[in-house]
Amino acid sequence: MAIRLVVFDMAGTTVRDRKEVETCFAKAARQTGLTVSDERITAVQGWSKRFVFETLWGEQLGTDHPALTAHVDESYDLFRQILEKHYQTEPVYPTEGCLDTFQWLHEQGIAIALTTGFYRKVTDMILHKLGWDAGLNDQRTGTPDSLIQMSVASDEVAAGRPAPDMIQKVMQTLNVTDPAEVINIGDTPSDLESGRRAGARLSLGLTNGTHTHAQLAACPNDGLLASLAELPAVISALNA
Repeated sequence: MAIRLVVFDMAGTTVRDRKEVETCFAKAARQTGLTVSDERITAVQGWSKRFVFETLWGEQLGTDHPALTAHVDESYDLFRQILEKHYQTEPVYPTEGCLDTFQWLHEQGIAIALTTGFYRKVTDMILHKLGWDAGLNDQRTGTPDSLIQMSVASDEVAAGRPAPDMIQKVMQTLNVTDPAEVINIGDTPSDLESGRRAGARLSLGLTNGTHTHAQLAACPNDGLLASLAELPAVISALNA
């Protein structure tokens, strides 16, 4: 069964990550009274951003605390302000090997989709800065000629990662019915888990993003790559 679709995470996988998101999380947490370690913030990367605050505040206060929602709202709203200001003012770069791999996938006729724990507003900021929104319609679906064929943000599905919803939405929209024709790749444990739950042929970890080789090796995976430049060889071996 040939690979027809590769689903990529964004921050840390296709978009260079210099701990910006974790820094924004830490700043919003600190300013709103949420106590959380850097290690815990790293561990929840890839999740829907609001769900992160729901989880962390639940750990601090208890999930039945009457003020839980108010604290989540305050932290999440401040996080959005900090994050949006960052992406409005700072440059964004693709990761090592990303653009060459995208070009190779196009030459092979393999569709490219981007999924993310970001919400749509920030996702669009990043896509636009990289020029990756060219050819996408209002539903963020492209054509065979556009750089990417689809973008899905975490606020456009019922459940973000580690649920498989974003991958499944991509497959449904792009008419890829067999998960054996799909590779999922990301740099967090939740990326790997979402690919497993979707039944992807391979759910691959990328070790030059937010998590190290050792951290991802401890999670169920179908292989770990040092950079996206290694992906074409993996697909060529599968499609041989």
